Amino acid sequence: MTEPRVQPDPAFALLGLYETALPEVYGYLLSRCGDRTVAEELTSETFLGAVAACRKEYAPPVSTGWLIGVARHKLADHWRRKEREERGLRLVHDSEPDVEDPWDEQLDALRARQVLESLGAHHRAALTLRYVDGLGVPEVAGHLGRSVHATEALLVRARAAFRRAYEEKEGRDA
Repeated sequence: MTEPRVQPDPAFALLGLYETALPEVYGYLLSRCGDRTVAEELTSETFLGAVAACRKEYAPPVSTGWLIGVARHKLADHWRRKEREERGLRLVHDSEPDVEDPWDEQLDALRARQVLESLGAHHRAALTLRYVDGLGVPEVAGHLGRSVHATEALLVRARAAFRRAYEEKEGRDA
């Protein structure tokens, strides 16, 4: 009976190439992204991706040029991810109306907390999520199970109810 032969890990081919390829891969990424931290992260992702690719059944031959190709894909993924994040931030920013609230008075924190507790649960939830937790309107809508437009209307009503109750309490406390 023949003993099965242990096959060496194909990723070991990268070890011999690592020291010479590392500066090449890092330099390629740094010259394109201009940020050392990002270049370091992408270099790390490149070598991790290369290890995974080497372990596949039909792995390509390992070379510095091939690693540069892997790095190119990691950089493109980074740019796509960054664009998605920026697009999401633009959508959130653009969805919030640029309305100046004329109520510039300083709020008394204790009075504000008491007023907030006196409001109905739907107003309290909307105001707390939006202004205490700092969530955007779309996120508040998601938590409340409402549409963005319904949440905007709820926030308008909740702010008005809060203002009325706050001013009434201020008149009673004075």
